[in-house]
Amino acid sequence: METDTLERRALAVVLAGAVAPAAYHYAVEGVVRFAFGRLSAGDHRTLLRACASDVEHTFAGEHALGGTRHSKEGLERWFGRLFRLFPGLDFEVKRVLVRGWPWRTVAMVEWVDRARPADGVPYVNEGAHVLRLSWGRVVGIHAYLDTQKVEVVCERLADAGIEEAAAPPILG
Repeated sequence: METDTLERRALAVVLAGAVAPAAYHYAVEGVVRFAFGRLSAGDHRTLLRACASDVEHTFAGEHALGGTRHSKEGLERWFGRLFRLFPGLDFEVKRVLVRGWPWRTVAMVEWVDRARPADGVPYVNEGAHVLRLSWGRVVGIHAYLDTQKVEVVCERLADAGIEEAAAPPILG
C-alpha cells in the first residue's frame, strides 16, 4: 500500500477519535512522522493544512526565526523564511511520544536536523517539538533546540549580506 494512503487512513483514525488509546496514539504518531517527512521534502503546506487558524508557534531566540506567532498566516511566512535561510532542511525523527485524547493531545517529537544554509556551511542541530492537537488540528507548536546555533548561522548569513537573516522576527 502506498505511504500516502497509509497516512490518510491514519489521519482518518485520528479525526474519528473513537478508538482504543494505543491505536489512537499510534495513528497520531504516523501523522506526525508523515508531517516531518513532508517538511524534510520542503513541503510546509501539508503541516499548515493541519493547523488551526489561530495556531500558536514558538521558536525561542532573539534572531530572524525567533518569537511567537499566533496565526496560520504568520506561521506560513515563518516557514518561508526558514526554508530561504536553511534550504534543504532535513529532519531525522528519533522518537515520537503521544499522550491524550482527540480533544487534547500532546505529541513530543525528538529529532536531529541538518541543512546547508544559504552560505553553504553545513548545519546540524538537535532538539524536540511539542505539538498540541485538538480534534485533528494542530493548535500549538513549540520548538526546543539549541537556538544559539541558529543565532550563529543568522549572524553569519547577515554578515555575508543576506538581509533577511538580520530581519526582525515574524510575529502575529
